[in-house]
Amino acid sequence: MTPAERWVAQVERTVTPDRVVWCDGSEGENERLIEEMLADGTLLRLHQEKAPGSFLHRSHPSDVARTEHLTFIASREKDDAGPTNNWMSPDEARRRVGPLFEKVMTGRAMYVVPYVMGPLGSPFSRVGIEVTDSPYVVASMRIMTRMGRAALDQLGTGEDFVPGLHSVGDLSPDRRFIVHFPEERLIWSVGSGYGGNALLGKKCHALRIASHQARTEGWMAEHMLILGLEDPEGRITYLAAAMPSASGKTNLAMVVSSLPGYRAWTVGDDIAWIHVDKHGQLRATNPERGFFGVAPNTSAKTNPNGAAMVRSNTIFTNVALTPSNEPWWEGMGPEPPAGLLDWQGKPWTPGSGPAAHPNSRFTVPAQQCPSIAPNWEDPEGVPLSGFIFGSRRARVVPLVFEAFDWDHGVFLGSAMGTETTAAITGQVGVVRRDPMAMIPFCGYNMADYFAHWLSFGPKLKNPPRIFRVNWFRRDGDGRFLWPGYGENVRILKWIVERIQGGGKAVETPIGHVPAPGSLDETGLSLAPGALDAALHVDREEWRQALDELREFYEQFGERMPGAIWKAHAETARRFGL
Repeated sequence: MTPAERWVAQVERTVTPDRVVWCDGSEGENERLIEEMLADGTLLRLHQEKAPGSFLHRSHPSDVARTEHLTFIASREKDDAGPTNNWMSPDEARRRVGPLFEKVMTGRAMYVVPYVMGPLGSPFSRVGIEVTDSPYVVASMRIMTRMGRAALDQLGTGEDFVPGLHSVGDLSPDRRFIVHFPEERLIWSVGSGYGGNALLGKKCHALRIASHQARTEGWMAEHMLILGLEDPEGRITYLAAAMPSASGKTNLAMVVSSLPGYRAWTVGDDIAWIHVDKHGQLRATNPERGFFGVAPNTSAKTNPNGAAMVRSNTIFTNVALTPSNEPWWEGMGPEPPAGLLDWQGKPWTPGSGPAAHPNSRFTVPAQQCPSIAPNWEDPEGVPLSGFIFGSRRARVVPLVFEAFDWDHGVFLGSAMGTETTAAITGQVGVVRRDPMAMIPFCGYNMADYFAHWLSFGPKLKNPPRIFRVNWFRRDGDGRFLWPGYGENVRILKWIVERIQGGGKAVETPIGHVPAPGSLDETGLSLAPGALDAALHVDREEWRQALDELREFYEQFGERMPGAIWKAHAETARRFGL
């Protein structure tokens, strides 16, 4: 019996399912699962001419988003989890959460889902095995990962896999926990069937567990998109960008350029695994095989490639349904048709609230994206020339600026704050700290995470340049100063020009902002003074921001790297504060 088989047998004894199904990832298996879910109402078949191969799933009304307050890091020492994570000791987790799995699958099938995160055969890929009682999870993991026989073939008789135990349980929020044991590389999730809580290869494995593993092994697991910008000469510059969920990350990953001669290639939209190659070059791979994107406001205007890729072979979750069985959500373009059913399957009328849940999702194979890069599954990854940190801020943060050096760039990433969205349970529009967009996803102490980032500077022959962006800055009347979407390629062009030694800039206390006339405004119509306002660095706003940042850093005590404190102090000095 292999280590994988032994672990599965142990789980089976605990959860006592009626039957055990080892998933092979085949088309036939998927078709059988789909038919079973159609029969029991787990899925609804959409219009097979207008949305071929696509289905709708409705989750429980209490189970519609990641539940950060119920997500725990069960490290042996509390300080290793850090003040920004919920901590539970491994012993407490076994006492408190373990009993919730006892006989939880009685009367249900237990699916064993072997999967690979990363391109098959890549030295950087990792195997996981998720045990679940949700066929919806199985079908989704088949889209999101390299799942089934290929994963078992890669694992062989080895024991280097991440075990993940998942059950929807009774869907009670009182008995809902997502627990990560970083030292054991083990994941437990119970009481939720929603994406990020249930598709354990995604945030749980590829970020929380992988970030801890990456720190130990000397690589990086980041909440980042990866794209390549091709210029008119055919040169492609690869960039990785960290942005909080529902802050335009997928739109940027699949952006359609408004500038003639420039084209963006999508490598990944959510997670990047990054390694240093033998030449001292950072290379990034996308460990996922699919996209799990936010549906509302995805349209032919905001994300043409995204709108095109979800026209077939897509599982939609919590979107609205038209009388002709087509998916619908706010912001997709047409007015809502009469007879619309909302995300809970109830008749919808204007003024009765959102028809699609604000965090409704689509799960779709990456290969269907029109902008998917030809080399997106390169086992060695793509060479990174720049990092971008972006967040949703109405004030304070300029449209774009460049860090002075690697350490200063890490400081800028550590200083990120963002206005919350529906992707996170809680209030919308509240500014919260989210360094590198990793607060919900780092499997260990964030101060140690900053130190890990800082450690890469000396290892790299040519460290990627680091930039900060903010498409969401507003004027005094609340209007966006920058049009965003396809026009963001103009910002990417300046970033690439800076990387290549051009791109004029002006030094400010927080970094280099584009000099007047250095952003390509060809064919762009902006309100008078809008661009200057979008790039403005306000001393008083930054005084307050630095004070708030100091409070954030202080909670980490002596673990906070001195280089971050030094950059904080230098910024204040440059402002004359």
